[in-house]
Amino acid sequence: MSEAVPVLDDLRRESEELDQLVEGLGDQEWALPTPAAGWTLAHQIAHLAWTDRAALIAVTDGDAFGRLVEEALAAPESFVDDGADEGAALPPGELLTRWREGREVLLKALTAAPRGTRFPWYGPPMSATSMATARLMETWAHGQDVADALGVVRVPTDRLRHVAHIGVRARDFSFGVRGLSAPVVTFRVELVLPSGESWVSGPDDAEQRVTGDALDFCLLVTQRAHRDDLALRAEGPDAERWLGIAQAFAGPPGAGRPAKGSGR
Repeated sequence: MSEAVPVLDDLRRESEELDQLVEGLGDQEWALPTPAAGWTLAHQIAHLAWTDRAALIAVTDGDAFGRLVEEALAAPESFVDDGADEGAALPPGELLTRWREGREVLLKALTAAPRGTRFPWYGPPMSATSMATARLMETWAHGQDVADALGVVRVPTDRLRHVAHIGVRARDFSFGVRGLSAPVVTFRVELVLPSGESWVSGPDDAEQRVTGDALDFCLLVTQRAHRDDLALRAEGPDAERWLGIAQAFAGPPGAGRPAKGSGR
């Protein structure tokens, strides 16, 4: 059995919470625009269903996933949008069923994955734990887009620790994807979870550090809010630079969100 059971439990809860937001919505609400340019609420759920399917193929059929990578390389600027467009064109009930069934099959596959197995992905190969963490991060981030479209304020949970973890792990990627050299030093990251507990990463004596609220950090690394709108503190020039480019997701740098007071 996989070592990823705790994060899988949290992934299931995160998915169920988002499911409760969208179940019972009418066709007009599924067509609402979200903060992601050109994406409706349906696009957000379609993307999650599409990525769950890709993850399932990675876990169950490495050769077939290799063909998915070839397709992505052939159309690097459009393959994500194309997948979302295809799902968003479905009737909402069919799309919701596809997402529900797909995420459940993926959860079972990850739960059954042998300990230590690594699966191919669009970036480096991932363990079952890393795959589940990435799916939770995306579910939370796209769930934020859905909540924003519906005008709903979600109650944050300590599941944010998984998003924070992948955000820290992706630090060097955030630099590299922009053609920048990653810092040679390890940062200290100290965050306060919604429960009031602390989440920390990095050595106590690190000269450069990031501190603040876990929700704000997660909004930053998923690029769901502009840094100017978040109460995060950076100590050190490299840490300061990181907060301007951080991303927890694979792929090219995202446009992010404009600052609320920017007028853009």
